[in-house]
Amino acid sequence: MSKAGRYGGTYAHKDIAFEFGMWISPKFKLLLIKEFERLKAEEQKQLGWSAKRELSKINYRIHTDAIKHNLIPVELTKEQINYIYAEEADVLNMALFGMTAKQWRNENPNLDGNIRDYATINELICLANLENLNSVFINDGLKQSERLIKLNQIAISQMQILNDNDVKYLK
Repeated sequence: MSKAGRYGGTYAHKDIAFEFGMWISPKFKLLLIKEFERLKAEEQKQLGWSAKRELSKINYRIHTDAIKHNLIPVELTKEQINYIYAEEADVLNMALFGMTAKQWRNENPNLDGNIRDYATINELICLANLENLNSVFINDGLKQSERLIKLNQIAISQMQILNDNDVKYLK
């Protein structure tokens, strides 16, 4: 659309403007294509991480239900109950990351959130698996020390597989 006079000019839909710019300048066309590819790759990376984080949160519910039904006596206070949940979360943290949430916070005082917010996609996949397995182990009546050893062995094995394969569709 063209308009003459004051406030006049040539106007076009952005898609048409991009096409025109790409027709006039191959350099501009290449720049636009590269930027689009970069944005799509970044979007996919963020979506993948978010999806795995959500999966981990959902699996955490399975984990907490196993704790609730098997490890928490009726007569405990709310503070004592919260301690048990935190202790069990730290079993998973120790098995996968080699440190508790408190240790991570002490080592990373300038970071917001928790250790799981900074986990890689592969670590979140492994964490989701560990949460499910730990809920099974809790339901089976395994002691915490036994569960930690098993979960750590599984975490090491799974992380080696996930990191060695570097599966592209997960990123």
